Amino acid sequence: MDAYDKGSNARHGPAGPSAGPGGPEPGAALPGPAAPAESAAPAGSPAPGALPPGTGRPEGLPHSPADPDAGPHAAPGPPAGTPSAGPPAGPRTGVAALSLRYQIGAAVALAVVAVTVCVHLGMTFLHVAPANTVSKKHGETVENWIYPEFEQNWKLFAPNPLQQDIAVQVRAEIRTADGGTRTTGWYDLSAQDGRAIDGNLLPSHTQQNELRRAWDFFVATHDDDNRPVGLRGALSETYLRRIAVLRLDRADAAGPGGAVERVQIRSRTAQVPPPEWSGEKISTTPVYRTLSWWSLPEDEARGGAG
Repeated sequence: MDAYDKGSNARHGPAGPSAGPGGPEPGAALPGPAAPAESAAPAGSPAPGALPPGTGRPEGLPHSPADPDAGPHAAPGPPAGTPSAGPPAGPRTGVAALSLRYQIGAAVALAVVAVTVCVHLGMTFLHVAPANTVSKKHGETVENWIYPEFEQNWKLFAPNPLQQDIAVQVRAEIRTADGGTRTTGWYDLSAQDGRAIDGNLLPSHTQQNELRRAWDFFVATHDDDNRPVGLRGALSETYLRRIAVLRLDRADAAGPGGAVERVQIRSRTAQVPPPEWSGEKISTTPVYRTLSWWSLPEDEARGGAG
C-alpha cells in the first residue's frame, strides 16, 4: 500500500526502529525521559513534594511556633483562647501615679475648690445683679462675702474716670513727758501705703484700701464745711481718727513718755497731669481740705483703739 494512502489503516508517521509486532501502537504517547539514577527515591519513601502523613505541610519546611499543624518537635505556643500580650505599659504619671490615699485627697481638694468657685461666682452675681427676691432675702450674707476683699468698684469704667491724686495726711499735738506740748509735722499716710505697695507682689487689703475707704466714707457723710450729714457722720469721724492714731503710734510720733492729745487730718488733692501728646491744660496746684482738731479719749491717747 502506498505510504500516502489515506484510510483507517494509514500510518501517521514513519515507523521507528522498534516498530514491529511488539512495538507501540500507532498514535500512542511516547514515554518521557527517565529520571537520573541519583535522584530516584529509595523504595518505600514518599515521592518528592509529598506531605508526610499527619502533617499537612511539605517535609523539610520550617514550622512556625504558632502553626497548629506543627509537628511534635515544634516550639509550644500559648494555650488556645489566651489573648496575645500587647506592648509593655509605660510608667503611670500625674494623679494616677499617686497612691489611693493621695488620690482620694486630691479628689476631695478639687471638689472643695470647685464648690468654693461656684459659691463665689454666685455671690458676685447676686451682688452686681439688680435687686431680686434672693438678694433681698440673703443680702446680709452676700455683703459679708463680698466686702471688703471682693468689692466691685466701677470708677475705672465710669464716663469720667477719676483723675485726681488724693493723699491723706495727719499731724498730732503731743503732751511730752515733762508736761509740755508740741505739735508734730504732717505725716503723709497715703505715701506710707504707697511705699508699702510699691514692689510688693501681694500687698495687703489694709495697705491698699483701709485709708482710702475711710476718707471716702468721711467725705460721703459730711458736707463741704466738714459737718456730718446723717447718723453715719459721727461713725466715719471715729473710724478715720482711729486709723490716724494707730499710724502715729506705729511711727512713735509721741516719743518716749509722750501721749497724743489731739489730731488734725487734711487731704491734699492734685490733678493727674495729662499725657504729653494731649493738648489739655489743667492746674496742677494742690488743693487742701483741712479738718478741725479732734481730741482723743483717754484710751486712744496712748495708742489704744478704744
